[in-house]
Amino acid sequence: MPAKKFPVEAGHILMFARSIGDENPVYTDEEKAKATEAGGIIAPPTFVQASAQFDPDYFLRPKVGQPWFGSGKNPTGVARTGGGGGGGGGGGLHAEQHYEYHRPLRAGDVLVAETKPGKTWEKEGKRSGKLVFSESVTEYRNQDGELVVTARGVGVRTERPVEQPAKKEA
Repeated sequence: MPAKKFPVEAGHILMFARSIGDENPVYTDEEKAKATEAGGIIAPPTFVQASAQFDPDYFLRPKVGQPWFGSGKNPTGVARTGGGGGGGGGGGLHAEQHYEYHRPLRAGDVLVAETKPGKTWEKEGKRSGKLVFSESVTEYRNQDGELVVTARGVGVRTERPVEQPAKKEA
């Protein structure tokens, strides 16, 4: 879930590029970036995913003074409930992510995001029963109302948990 308002700052672009190990100077060096087709610093692909960190209600964001799942081997104070991200009797997972850039995303842009449901479809799984796919479409517009990025995420929910094959003993 993206934040309603997402300021794009050069420092965030720099840190994001470093975190994904991309040393392309178009993300970090103003002088070199000016000499490129982009004409200045732009954000790397997938950068808009970081907008979730600007949403105070983002479910994976730690809340001060509240227990949190954590990111280590063991959860830190909260018991998980349910059978996975998709709910129902089975589990759910993030299956795909697609980004369509309508223009470069630049430092100084302030994005506003709107998310709406996309397509849904079903397939029959061999071990999990029915697979229900659902698409979520998020449009990111800049401060001038221009469409900058369209992000499409696909989730899949299984009808029942996948049965694991019996382990062979050595």
